Amino acid sequence: MNSNEIDIYKELKKFFGFNQFKGLQEQVIKSILNKENTFVIMPTGGGKSLCYQLPALVQEGTAIVVSPLIALMKNQVDAIRSLSTERGIAHVLNSSLTKTEITQVKTDISSGLTKLLYVAPESLTKEEYVNFLQTVPISFVAIDEAHCISEWGHDFRPEYRNLKHIIKQLGDVPIIGLTATATPKVQEDILKNLDMSDATTYKASFNRPNLYYEVRTKTKNIESDIIRFIKQHKGKSGIIYCLSRKKVEAIAEVLQVNGISAVPYHAGLDAKTRARHQDMFLMEDVDVVVATIAFGMGIDKPDVRFVIHHDIPKSLESYYQETGRAGRDGGEGHCMAYYSYKDVEKLEKFLSGKPVAEQEIGFALLQEVVAYAETSMSRRKFLLHYFGEEFNSETGEGGDMDDNVRNPKVKIEAQNEAVKLLEVVRDTKHIYKSKEVVFTLIGRVNAIIKAHRTDVQPFFGSGANHDEKYWMALLRQVLVDGLLSKDIETYGVVKITQKGLNFIKKPSSFMMSEDHEYNETEDEAIVTAAKSTGVADEVLMSMLRDLRKKTAKRLGVPPFVVFQDPSLEDMALKYPFTNQELVNIHGVGEGKAKKYGKEFLELISRYVDENDIIRPDDLVVKSTGVNSANKLYIIQNIDRKLPLEDIASSKGMKMNDLITEMEQIVNSGTKLNIKYWIDEMLDDEQQVEIHDYFMESHSDNIEDALKEFEGDYDLEELRLMRIKFISEVAN
Repeated sequence: MNSNEIDIYKELKKFFGFNQFKGLQEQVIKSILNKENTFVIMPTGGGKSLCYQLPALVQEGTAIVVSPLIALMKNQVDAIRSLSTERGIAHVLNSSLTKTEITQVKTDISSGLTKLLYVAPESLTKEEYVNFLQTVPISFVAIDEAHCISEWGHDFRPEYRNLKHIIKQLGDVPIIGLTATATPKVQEDILKNLDMSDATTYKASFNRPNLYYEVRTKTKNIESDIIRFIKQHKGKSGIIYCLSRKKVEAIAEVLQVNGISAVPYHAGLDAKTRARHQDMFLMEDVDVVVATIAFGMGIDKPDVRFVIHHDIPKSLESYYQETGRAGRDGGEGHCMAYYSYKDVEKLEKFLSGKPVAEQEIGFALLQEVVAYAETSMSRRKFLLHYFGEEFNSETGEGGDMDDNVRNPKVKIEAQNEAVKLLEVVRDTKHIYKSKEVVFTLIGRVNAIIKAHRTDVQPFFGSGANHDEKYWMALLRQVLVDGLLSKDIETYGVVKITQKGLNFIKKPSSFMMSEDHEYNETEDEAIVTAAKSTGVADEVLMSMLRDLRKKTAKRLGVPPFVVFQDPSLEDMALKYPFTNQELVNIHGVGEGKAKKYGKEFLELISRYVDENDIIRPDDLVVKSTGVNSANKLYIIQNIDRKLPLEDIASSKGMKMNDLITEMEQIVNSGTKLNIKYWIDEMLDDEQQVEIHDYFMESHSDNIEDALKEFEGDYDLEELRLMRIKFISEVAN
């Protein structure tokens, strides 16, 4: 039966209730009905599933759909069953079925009732299933999420590699590969591994014009940032992606404590809990799912309004896939990623234990993510270029939907520099990755450059008048412009294109903007400022400072002992009224709240009344007390006078981390008597000297103390003495 004999529009209306096809659906369906091998590349939300569901429903025989996730299969089967009166029209065949259920599936297939059979790749390798499928008519085999076959994909599954041999055993059946990952390398890999080089390829545009892309610095306040963001989007559905299960649990807990309905989702939860949490999300019983990447493959919730990346993903494919869960109905979709280079270093660390080839691939993919996060050009243009698609940010759909385009950085002319960069790539004979190209320009030697003797070439160091960051930004923009190309197969080696060679001969204007610097310390201030309408309330701030000064004078202690500056700023931002609200202020614990809080709360309450201020409730972020067990352990063992090194190692902490914990404990008003430990390090005279310094000092800044003592004491000694001082004087 071919496409000419079937009225696909009539069938579309009958089964799915739609009057017309979306994008490339019609062409793909005709190709499948004509029994051709077909390869479909469509972005998430493009309507891939319908491409094989409709042909399966109208053809003779059973279509086999290979899918990597049980949850996804279940969803799809339920959706197909809702289209028909016959429950047996679609089945799942996987490890979760009982013997009776398996018999039922086989009966329905044999009787010609089942049109779609969803199987996991592992199930297809079982001999009894293959033998059975050889005896029944198969219309075609569809391989969903086909990128799982490629090591270059973001979700490689070794069991996919075997599919080609199994399909061959089923006879001469057409194969349909479907993916939402479109890097040329992965495409090539899929076609090769499925032995379908003759397939007709249909590739849809990867542009999702309704999605807004934004990258923010990941600071210490990330939890409050996320809570604030969600509260600004109250009642809307969203997904937060984290890399580790532990983080998923912690973030879900923080959200719940702060009155946001959220559930965790990761592979460590039992199947029942996962299914329940997924259903709660789909049924809108909860607003937010906090998940690892195990969640979302194939989750078809059309009205997800935001996707937040708490951690940067391992590849741009993953990022594209995950952000693609937002706004599938064409409505608003806000994609927010929090970026810190520390996270990238963590991911690199994970890679270091893997085989060399896998490391290389992992590094190459990760560098692309870094480039996306740090770039100051149109993020949409950058993403689409990665997927091999040209995009004009001036005229293209959704061109202004990202933070870089909305808040552009100043552009500078870089024609001469672009020529210089292209010449270096040409003259070093296309052997280097981005990093080495930049090192050659600024004149920095590493082992690779030395080995190729590039350091003795006349052009070595010819770009030393600009720094590494400048050249890296230029290189990225020249790449996207098509003057250079990067071959992922050779792990990111940069090559010059014909367009680049023409540019050297006949240069034209090249406007570049410098990359973003995501600097946590600089950004702390920005984050705090962004929390409300502006900076913390300046008038209140100066009143709180005065009160602190008065209190300190009365008690005969330096002002920082009462409350530190960040605590006052936080008060001027959140206007706490009660002791409980004060405890949630940065650096204030129960001890401090009890000891000094009363006057400060009275002042704030009076100020708010007199000035008719509306308090931003959403700014008081409650903590989950995750570290409270740690704190208790530290306090108890210091009371027992245990060596600090032993306390640290029993909790798997470094000494530095333990001191930070202790600082937090004493700063929030709890006493710690560490004299027994300090006595072993410093004699009485030295202790008095440091104590007197802190007593007279206006600040408890350790850097200042180090300068004051000019190397007499090291960092650890001064930090521990500060803990002892605050404990004795303030608490």
